Amino acid sequence: MNEGKPLLKVGILGCGPISQAGHFESAVKARNAELYAICDVADDLRARMAATHAPKKAFSDYDVMLADPEVDAVIIATADAFHVAAAARALEAGKHVLCEKPLGMTVEEVEGLRPVVEKSGKVFQVGHMKRYDAGLQSAKHFIDTDMGEMLALKAWYCDSTHRYAVTDAVQPYMIRSADAKKPSRNPKADLEQYFMLAHGSHLLDTARYFAGPIRAVDARLRQRFGAYSWFIDVEFENGVMGHLDLTVAVRMDWHEGFQIYGEYGSILGKTYNPWLFKSSEVDIFSEKTGATSRVLGADGHFYRRQLEGFADTVLQGGPLTGAGIEDGIASVRGMAAVMQSVREKTPVKLADAHGSV
Repeated sequence: MNEGKPLLKVGILGCGPISQAGHFESAVKARNAELYAICDVADDLRARMAATHAPKKAFSDYDVMLADPEVDAVIIATADAFHVAAAARALEAGKHVLCEKPLGMTVEEVEGLRPVVEKSGKVFQVGHMKRYDAGLQSAKHFIDTDMGEMLALKAWYCDSTHRYAVTDAVQPYMIRSADAKKPSRNPKADLEQYFMLAHGSHLLDTARYFAGPIRAVDARLRQRFGAYSWFIDVEFENGVMGHLDLTVAVRMDWHEGFQIYGEYGSILGKTYNPWLFKSSEVDIFSEKTGATSRVLGADGHFYRRQLEGFADTVLQGGPLTGAGIEDGIASVRGMAAVMQSVREKTPVKLADAHGSV
């Protein structure tokens, strides 16, 4: 199918769970990309993944992989704490970059990456893969073309107590190594921060994808019986009212979705656990037709579709279809603002957000 067509030669940094669950398969199956290289400091893990996914090359040293002229682009699939530094090194080496979300852990470090991206002239995309959910894309198309002015948006992301029973059944068996490179601090040592980075980044980016830039947030947090629940009132720059619910974990099935009220129609979306690779069910009601429609989300491999969109931008020079550097920065600013609002018990403008998420 790809004979005679250019392929983006991709090197993946990090052979841990997110690569095993999403990125390796995406690079192997993508219509316009090739899994050219993998890189990890853990010899046993790297050897196992190389045997399984058959890249052309396997590296233990990131700088050596970056020095390979055959590597066109790098997917950064490491722990969050390493994202910014790894992205900067790849850009300075002349590589295009697809960096896992969240972009970073502090406002200052992600802001510092902007000039590096601008100077490089390379394509830089953040892995907010939900933008490649066919259901969300259908909602975005209706918003941009036929819905008219948006009145209000509600969105929720509620992880489930049954989440791991589901993911264990559908994900590949995860191979781990005692020699894997880990952050100086266990990311799960602070669950409030961990849940915000892991899940809040999705919720905030989805809200921005639909309603545009966020001006300010007013957030509350309630913690009981091991559950963390944030209710967040959002002021969008265009005047749209928003309300976000981030709860980890609900005593029910996975509960994620959105409602959008517009001038000439409304949208109701239900999103599934991402590892089911099932597109969101999005019902769009149009005043023009007096009917509700739902796109067929037959292809729900968001990670592969994300890589294909990224590769199209690099190979064809078209516009970025995923989240760019500004989107990545805005997501981190939004999370930091939510955490700050909870601490200070007052609304916080994203422009005033600072420090760590």
